[in-house]
Amino acid sequence: MEVLYVLSWICILGLVLFQGNADPVEDKQALLDFINKMPHSRALNWNQTSPVSNNWTGVTCNASGSRIIAVRLPGIGLHGPIPSNTISHLSALQVLSLRSNGISGHFPSDFFNLRNLSFLYLQYNNLSGPLPVDFSVWRNLTIVNLSNNRFNQSIPSSLSNLTHLQALDLANNSLSGEIPDLNLPSLQQINFSNNKLTGIVPKSLLRFPSSLFEGNNVSFERIPPHPSHFGAPYGEPYPTSKKSRRLGETVLLGIIIACCILAIVAFVFFVIVGCSRRKNEDVYSQKLQAGGMSPEKAVSRSQDANNRLFFFEGCNYTFDLEDLLRASAEVLGKGTYGFSYKVVLEDATTVVVKRLKEVSVGKREFEQQMEVVGSIRHLNVIELKAYYYLKDERLMVYDYYSQGSVSSILHGKKERLEPL
Repeated sequence: MEVLYVLSWICILGLVLFQGNADPVEDKQALLDFINKMPHSRALNWNQTSPVSNNWTGVTCNASGSRIIAVRLPGIGLHGPIPSNTISHLSALQVLSLRSNGISGHFPSDFFNLRNLSFLYLQYNNLSGPLPVDFSVWRNLTIVNLSNNRFNQSIPSSLSNLTHLQALDLANNSLSGEIPDLNLPSLQQINFSNNKLTGIVPKSLLRFPSSLFEGNNVSFERIPPHPSHFGAPYGEPYPTSKKSRRLGETVLLGIIIACCILAIVAFVFFVIVGCSRRKNEDVYSQKLQAGGMSPEKAVSRSQDANNRLFFFEGCNYTFDLEDLLRASAEVLGKGTYGFSYKVVLEDATTVVVKRLKEVSVGKREFEQQMEVVGSIRHLNVIELKAYYYLKDERLMVYDYYSQGSVSSILHGKKERLEPL
């Protein structure tokens, strides 16, 4: 009996362990169907034989590995409509990020099955048509970003039922009609700019800057001033005298003369600056031609390099400069050449960004130094993953390690010593 009792417990324990490490079979097949049916330019390491948990690019499972809770595929070249009965089968999904792709078609109607969805990022795609009428099916939605698409028709009033909503971005679409009253205390960020919205901005949204409503035909409610605030009754002019009238004419003449003098000075200044700039450009053009590059090619190369991070070979990061600057940042410390920040990106990627402020070198010299630093491979040296150079901005990107600073690792936590 004792042997049977022990064997039964071993079987139960083995069954629990097997379930804890089991692959999410249904979720896995749903993602495979999605990626096989939807064209994409970037190869992914998704296949039937490899386990999903901690292996598939852009996919996160829950603690037990039994369900997929996050799919993050920004900028991988997806194009075309989202296939039905694929992502919608991920009923435990909490985070969906398909931003910066070429996804087209209407908002997927079967997304209503994603009842646990909390974060939705579909910005910078080609989605069109109306927004979903009933947003209340996603009661856990916290962040919704559908900006820079081609959505039209009205903004659903059901958004007001999302009591957890903190950020809503619908900018740069073709939405029309009035803005619904989103009286949500949790709402911290909005953007309705560059649509075709009309009417009056609701009182609940007047706490946000007017720039977030630009590019629409909307107005803001104004409380009419009380009549007692005026110095004289409406329609009754202030009494004027000949002396004050002459004084006003003199001041007006002085202002006109001063403006003319300023205009002449400004014109002379711009002429001088223009001549100097043209001379410098001629010298720069001669240098470029002497180096074997035409000015047109040099300009195009400069424009291509601007606003772009340079990643070293073997780096798997997919974010760009815009993602980096938009992410939340925490100061880690200040060194000799600038501050270091812990940066958490939208897809939960965490990196360290070193912002160099006390370094004044040219672009070529800076790039050469970065190539040297980026080639260093040592167990005790963190590899440089990427860098960025602009005249007034120089950044270095490293992996983030949570073990603490070098000082704390070497010396530990020193207890405070009592004075002698």
